Formats: sequence, structure tokens, C-alpha cells
Amino acid sequence: MSASSLCLYRPLITALFFSRRRLISSSLSSSSPLVRVWSCSSSHSINGPTPPPAIVEKMEEQTIGVAKVDTLKQKMELLGILCNDSCVPGRYTNLLCPKCNGGPSMERSLSVHIVQKGDLAMWRCFRTDCSWGDQVFIDGRAAHNEVKKMVQFSGQMTEESLRLEAPREKVTAYFSERMISDETLRRNAVMQRSGDKDIIAFTYKRNGLLVGCKFRSIEKRYWKEKGSEKTLYGIDDINDAAEIIIVEGEIDKLSVEEAGFCNCVSVPDGAPGKSSNKLPPVEKDTRYQYLRSCKQHLDKVSRIILATDNDKPGQALARDIALRLGTHRCWQVSWPKKDESSYYKDANEVLRHMGPDALRKVIENAKPYQLCISDQVVSSDKHKPERIPAS
Repeated sequence: MSASSLCLYRPLITALFFSRRRLISSSLSSSSPLVRVWSCSSSHSINGPTPPPAIVEKMEEQTIGVAKVDTLKQKMELLGILCNDSCVPGRYTNLLCPKCNGGPSMERSLSVHIVQKGDLAMWRCFRTDCSWGDQVFIDGRAAHNEVKKMVQFSGQMTEESLRLEAPREKVTAYFSERMISDETLRRNAVMQRSGDKDIIAFTYKRNGLLVGCKFRSIEKRYWKEKGSEKTLYGIDDINDAAEIIIVEGEIDKLSVEEAGFCNCVSVPDGAPGKSSNKLPPVEKDTRYQYLRSCKQHLDKVSRIILATDNDKPGQALARDIALRLGTHRCWQVSWPKKDESSYYKDANEVLRHMGPDALRKVIENAKPYQLCISDQVVSSDKHKPERIPAS
């Protein structure tokens, strides 16, 4: 049995035990003083008569129902939904949405509903700039008509709704020129839009669920599917990572994987035009909302390697990320020289021109971010014109 299976099964056993105790105590409190209390033991009782089969069947049915609900709640917790005691079958409960955190006012905008039988739970965020909706089953069944209607109403993405298919010859050839293999494309669920030979689809997934999609034409035109969640690309690859690599684009994430590192994520929106040395208030820091939405993953990381582009926007991005995640745990790569007057720009350029081994060494040789900042200051001072003292 796997570790993940143990995580799911142990609470089930605990829930089964305590739910039976609750059933007994509820019978005591709700019945008259003369009511007969039946033992739930599977062995024959020596202190009293055996309960009628109908009562035993009803008690077992309620016990299984509680166990189902506990399992559904545990599955929702894996997605960041923290259920409370008010989440019971047949009711709608408003909770804090883990995707948008309720916006600036932190309102409880996530409406959660567990069906009466405890077979599935569904939810939707009613903030217009979020609208996250999904569902989990007690098992792996496909959604029935009622849930399908809710998924369509909530705008939940699927590969079918986005008309995605496996990449074909033109797209795979494009990546092959960039030294990215078909295996890496499959592992990262890189696809293309059906009917469009040159439209690449980078699928954003969280806990295996499709939460966003960025399209890219081979001519380098980008756009996002409406309703895409703003999160790190490849977030599932750093679930249990103590060290991670952050890059500036999806192709760079794939390139780093070719060098042997899967613990890599990409920012969703590239680099900013400029950065600030001071952190803005949280409600105004909308550009980096994706870092807050991935806080649960990033808080566990002890070392972050910044492998952003080797230009001013890339340096600004590295500075912004380090400021928000802590400069003390950030390292930065130094891209190698291309010729006497220029340096390689990013991970994919190094992969294409120098190969995966060279890219791996560049990443392994990353320096603490504070040292890199000091080197950049010294380098910029060398290029300043010499000041002529006043006569």
C-alpha cells in the first residue's frame, strides 16, 4: 500500500470508530430514559439482548455515511478547501476559497455542497474574477448528468471543452529544434489545439486537475484561456520538494527538465517591466498573486534557485521573487558567455547551444542571491565613468 493510500485510509478507520460512538451517545440523548441501548459490538453481548436487524442495518448505514463524508473532506483538503463542522450532507456552506482567498476583503465566497448520500462534493467560488468550480467523488466515477450541469455552469475546464489533442508533427518538430523530447512533452501534458497545426497548449494543472491553459503560436503570440487560474506552471512537480527552480517561461521549465531537474516551475506571466525595492500592500500586489496561491508549496522549500532571463526584466523578476519569498533562501544562476560581448539569455538557449550537461552545471553552480546582487553592483560600478575631482 502506498503512502498516499495510507493517508486516505487511516482517517477512515478513525472516523468509523468515533462515528459509532457518536451514534450511541446520540441515541442516549435523544431517547426517553427507558429506551434500550444496543451494543455495537460484533460479538454477542453478555449483558443484554441483541438489537433487531433493522436497527443494526440503520446504524451501519449511518456509520458508512459518516466515513464517506470524512473521505470527501480529506480529498477537498488536498485541494486547499478547509471544511468545518458545518459541512454536512444536504447543505450549502460558504468557505474561504483557496484560489482567490476571498479577494481583498477575504470573504467566504466558496459555496460547498455535499450531496445527501455522501457520494460526492461540489463547489464554486462566486467571485467574478475567480469562479473556480469543481467536484470530488468518493471513488473515481465519471460525473453524472447533475454534476455535469454544475461543471458546465461553473465553467470548469476540460481538455474536451478546450478542444485539445496530442501534439502532432509540426508542434513536435518545433520542440525538437529546441532539444525538448516527446517524453518531456507527454509528462507535462503539452498539447495543441485541435484543427490548429501551430497552436501549442501549455496545460496548467493542480493536483492533476486542469485549472488553466496558455496558448502559444509558433510565431510567439501568447494568450490565456478565459478563467485560467493564476498559478505556477508545473506546481505538482514541487509537491514534496525541499529545493526548487523557478524560471521565466514554460519552455524554460521543459528545458530544465531535459537537464535532469523535474523540481522546476515557471511563473505564469513572464517578467515585469520594472521592480520596486519595497513590498506593496497585499491588495495591490496583484501581479504576484500566484506566489500567495502557492504558499502551501513554497513555505516548505528551503532553497530556491532563480533561473530567470538574463536581461533587465529577468533581473527585475528575480529581485521581486526574492523579496517576496526571502533572499536568505534564494540562489541565482549566472548564464555563461555566448561570445566576447554577450551572454546566453535563458535555459533553452543554453540547452540548444551547449547541451543538457552544461545546463545542469549552470544550475548546480548557482550562487546565493545576496552574493549575486553584490557582484552586479561591483560590475555596474566598473562601467561608471571615472569622476574627475574638482580643481
